[in-house]
Amino acid sequence: MGITITEAAATRVQAFLANRGKGLGIRLSVRTSGCSGMAYEMEFVDEVKDDDQVFEDRGVQVVIDPKSLVYLDGTEVDYAREGLNEGFKFSNPNAKSECGCGESFNV
Repeated sequence: MGITITEAAATRVQAFLANRGKGLGIRLSVRTSGCSGMAYEMEFVDEVKDDDQVFEDRGVQVVIDPKSLVYLDGTEVDYAREGLNEGFKFSNPNAKSECGCGESFNV
């Protein structure tokens, strides 16, 4: 399936990378944490590891390690502003439930 990124998220990531002055894209991963068990993590990528999976959508490279890909395959990354809040949102078909804040999920 892979990972997709909306136009709004791609624009935001490209702006972050331009301000940073370097970087290949973003790394999306999961860690055990949060209210529901798994939490999303996102960071800049300066180099790709041998076992990483790289997806490119709308001009942005999204890099995922093999262990995280099991939980994230098919996920769409979006960027939204809602009132005073703004941030990245994840539409993950593997998530069976999410916490109220949307930052963690359970599979």
